Amino acid sequence: MAEIEKKPIKITETVLRDAHQSLIATRMTTEQMLPIVDKMDKVGYYSVECWGGATFDASLRFLKEDPWERLRKLRDGFKQTKLQMLFRGQNILGYNHYPDDVVEYFVQKSIANGIDIIRIFDCLNDMRNLETAVKAAIKEKGHAQVALSYTLGDAYTLDYWMEMAKKIEDMGAHSICIKDMAGLLVPYQASELVQALKSATSLPIQLHTHYTSGVASMTYLKAVEAGVDVIDTAMSPFSMGTSQPATEVMVETFRNTPYDSGLDQNLLAEIADYFQPMRDECLKNGLLNPKVMGVNIKTLLYQVPGGMLSNLISQLKEQNAEDRYYDVLKEIPEVRKDMGEPPLVTPSSQIVGTQAVFNVLMGERYKVATKETKALLSGEYGQTVKPFNPEVQKKVIGDKKPITCRPADLLEPGLAKFEKEMAQYKTQDEDVLSYALFPQVATEFFKYREAQNTKVDPEAADTENKAYPV
Repeated sequence: MAEIEKKPIKITETVLRDAHQSLIATRMTTEQMLPIVDKMDKVGYYSVECWGGATFDASLRFLKEDPWERLRKLRDGFKQTKLQMLFRGQNILGYNHYPDDVVEYFVQKSIANGIDIIRIFDCLNDMRNLETAVKAAIKEKGHAQVALSYTLGDAYTLDYWMEMAKKIEDMGAHSICIKDMAGLLVPYQASELVQALKSATSLPIQLHTHYTSGVASMTYLKAVEAGVDVIDTAMSPFSMGTSQPATEVMVETFRNTPYDSGLDQNLLAEIADYFQPMRDECLKNGLLNPKVMGVNIKTLLYQVPGGMLSNLISQLKEQNAEDRYYDVLKEIPEVRKDMGEPPLVTPSSQIVGTQAVFNVLMGERYKVATKETKALLSGEYGQTVKPFNPEVQKKVIGDKKPITCRPADLLEPGLAKFEKEMAQYKTQDEDVLSYALFPQVATEFFKYREAQNTKVDPEAADTENKAYPV
């Protein structure tokens, strides 16, 4: 048998971002992260994903932490490891499209505060929604990685993915990520996809998946054999379920093979020991629900990401309609088809899922359409791979003329306006960006921060002037 040439697999560690976002609703605090950074820095990871995605919103909203401060502290600790973030294209880390000047400034500040690699994706795979962020990352000397939101459907052929890869290379990006948010990529298809992308582009290919459907480790095995360059894994206490395959398991799988990562299992074991009590605590206090740890093969039947399933259940519970769960699951692929077959990832997954719930509960399809459904069918999120169902579009938006340009082309520059609105709270340049993305949540946080920083002499102060309790 011909000897396979050596090609050590590189590993991106997700425990500080996607792993805890997937399993414990993004509730890991900076304080919990910092003590282990020194050890993680010695591992030799390709990168550590530690910012972006939902971490920004969750830090401000639930943890009362400044996400920029977290990034700076992590940067101080990681002396030799690249730091990576997830960025939703023209949506940045929010849910709407933002003007180009806000996108450019956010990229600039992310890199200035310590990010090396920005993984940029769009929920519709509309390349126009990625260009501003990619150009900004290149301008700031960062690594621009474009992620393809992986999904199934007759439009998503190997030719489609190869075509996209060529466009990404032409855009000037430095690498490509296959972003399989729902765990839909099965092992042999992963082989085919990686080989197809490798034939279409010379850019490095990274693979990101979730364990939701139970196949992720096997998918990684076949992808690595097919030539993928980097895989995303999570330290074992926060791996599997709706998270990624375990770092130590993948390292062991490739040991003494041409793909040996060379990472030290003893060091990884020490890091796992650090996170284990955190996992135990989360199981005890209910933050880690054992339900998200199992295999949900329905993901493959309905193409619904794990987080979206739990969201549907809670929406139906509120309406006392849990018995309609399977009706909604059957309706989701229909709504997705009506909406041009988009990949189901934030925010398209929420739009399709919520609309399916309305359709089932109302007993008439699109009798009630959400604000987001109207926006999507009006072209305000960009272009889908297939046309919208014209009858549904007509029923939802009437005679309104859908837009066909890049949605952000219709937005006025916004930085100056945001700056003016939040001037009284500003203590650092980055605050304007926190406000731009989440005005109410950021304002609450700024007030909290102000109260924390107000040191009052109890003798001198009367009751009127005391800093309010938090």
